[in-house]
Amino acid sequence: MYKKYGKRGVKKREQWEQEFETFQLGVLLEEARLKLGLTQQQLAEKCGTNKSYISRIENNASDIRLSTLMKIIRTGLGGQLRLTLQL
Repeated sequence: MYKKYGKRGVKKREQWEQEFETFQLGVLLEEARLKLGLTQQQLAEKCGTNKSYISRIENNASDIRLSTLMKIIRTGLGGQLRLTLQL
């Protein structure tokens, strides 16, 4: 990984890690939605957004505000968000 993305602290590596975290979030939301048997449209309606926004999140094409993420998880999916901080 060092050869391709560089060491931690290098701009290219930091960008890759941020994009990967966004990708992971999209996958987690999609898996949860599918587990509950919801379409993107149904999830969007439950949390007051639109289908294209849910699609963009799931496909790693949109940044998401923490408040919006919490609303999708709590209201749309009936779940809880747990965060960890690693230094």
